[in-house]
Formats: sequence, C-alpha cells, structure tokens
Amino acid sequence: MWDKKTIEGKPSGQLAECTKRDFSRASEAGKSAGIFKIFKSFLHHNRVGDILVLTGKITPAQLGQVLREERNCRNCKNELGQALITRGLISAEELRFALFKQKFIRTAIATCAVFISLSGGAVKTAKASGIKDVPGKIRIVKASASSKADGSLGVYPALFGYGEQRSEELDAFTKWSEMFKRFENTLINGTGDREITKLQSDLRRLENASMVEKVVAVNKMMNKVPYITDSTNWGKSDYWATPVEFMRNGGDCEDYAIAKYTALRMLGIPEERLRVAIVQDTYKGIPHAVLIAYTDQGPMLLDNQTEDAIFTDTTRRYKPIYSINRDAWWLHKGMGPTRVASLN
Repeated sequence: MWDKKTIEGKPSGQLAECTKRDFSRASEAGKSAGIFKIFKSFLHHNRVGDILVLTGKITPAQLGQVLREERNCRNCKNELGQALITRGLISAEELRFALFKQKFIRTAIATCAVFISLSGGAVKTAKASGIKDVPGKIRIVKASASSKADGSLGVYPALFGYGEQRSEELDAFTKWSEMFKRFENTLINGTGDREITKLQSDLRRLENASMVEKVVAVNKMMNKVPYITDSTNWGKSDYWATPVEFMRNGGDCEDYAIAKYTALRMLGIPEERLRVAIVQDTYKGIPHAVLIAYTDQGPMLLDNQTEDAIFTDTTRRYKPIYSINRDAWWLHKGMGPTRVASLN
C-alpha cells in the first residue's frame, strides 16, 4: 500500500498533501454553488494537462500551445503526455506522478459521487428492518433454506477479490428504500398488474431450475429491455426505477440490476444471496451498477453490458465500491482473502 512505498521518489505523505491541495482548490471553486458544483469542478480538472498546470509543472500557455500543435499536425499521433516529454516540458517521472494523481482523483470522485447519488443529497432514516420484502409478495417459488442451491450462506467470497465491511444502517440509501415504497404502492393500487403478471408467466419455466440456471436466464431476459437514460425517462440525472417502471419504460444500469434482483427473489432466491453492487468500471473509468448473485459455485455477475452472466473471478473489469440488499450494505476496500461460500 502507499503508506510503505514511494512513487517516483516522492514519499506518500507528499503525494497525499499534493492531492489535498488540488481538492482544496477545486472545493473553493465550487463551494458557493453547492456539493454538485464541487464535483463538477473536480471532473473538469482531472485531466493530465489540468493536473500538470495545477501542480506548476507547465503553464496554461504551454499546454495550449502543445495542444494546438498536436491538433494541427496530421502526422502527430502522440498522447499529450508523450508530446510534453518530447518537447522537454516535463520528465517521464513527472508524467507518471500526474497519471497517479489522475487515477486517485477519479476514483475518489466516483466513490463520493455514487454515495451522494444513493443518498439523494440528503440523509434520511432507512433502517434495514423498515424496508419491506416487496418482491416476496409476488414470488412464484418459496424460498427454501433446506435447498442446497438456495440455502443460507456461512461466509461471503471476496467480491472481485476485495474485502468488505458490513453495516445494517441504511440511512443514506434513500433511493433504494424509496424504490421499494413506490414498488409496494404499485402492487397495492394495481397499476403494475399487467407487467407483474407477464413477469410471473415468463419466470414459471424456471421454477425447477438450479440457481445458476436461474441467474443465467434472468440476466438474458432483462437485458432484452431497452437501455434508456434517466434524463430521457425521468428528466433527472439519477432515478432508481421500480421493476414495473423499468419493464414499461426501459432504464439504465441500476434499473437492470433492480429488475434482476426482483426476478430472482420471485424465483425463491433468498435475500442474502443477492446484492445490487455499485462498482467502478475500470474500462470506461465511470461508476456502474450490477447485480451479484452468490451461488454455491461462487458469486456471479449479472450485467447489462454483457449478454451472459459470468462468475466474478473471471473478470477484472470492475472494482466494487458498495453493495446492498434489504438486510444490509457493504463497503468494499482493499484486497481481501478469497473465500468459498459455504452453507450453515
């Protein structure tokens, strides 16, 4: 870890201090306009060129000149960092240090943004015990603790190789809890009867399937629903849709995960076997939402970006940030021991 190593000859303490100064500058720039303006300021100043200017390695004029020269040169295909090195404006060590800071800042932004997104910008009380088992009211297969495929977990395997810390305090996750409330109201007033009836009918062929078979089939089934952004559907940057809203209107990544969670709960998979996970997509550098299903063979990934459900140990694409179900939420941090799921 960084506390026992140095990066390019700079002690980790100096790295942390430099990063703190950068965050302070961005915070001051956005303070008067609120927390989301602060994040916007961070996002607009986390490119390598911006970081090099902020840390005094190059001037804004030098950055602009290099960008113009590279843009106007038809045969130039250098990355910005290499172009700056070629012109003698920075060293390779300074570029590596800037890239490290860029990665650190983007990860921090993603983590904070996801947490605020989940809380809706405010903290409200949402104890685990207060979230009703709405999918359980429409399930077509009863959960069975005696079934090996659907039984209780003794321990959880490390998700994508990362450790986790469990908490039953769901205060911050109001979009999760409010989705359940809207879903329950839909069942009570009958406005989602058509979608629920169709879903129950589609799932009946999987009643006697193994858990792995259910996971694979549900992932493919829900991935057929059109991907529609929250801004298009709801006029909001982030909205956690109920399964009925998702099946009716389409949705984005967390809506797929919620619908898959609901379908598997309807098929008798216990709560403790399922989690909606907020992850960092290391390929795209953005937060993403998926569903994790803990089978006896290991955790499986249900992702709207891949047609087939796969075991999590077969991909390195995602870094977990948070995962959640009705019982608790888990903070993921640091590499953890890989443990095999066992039954009580």
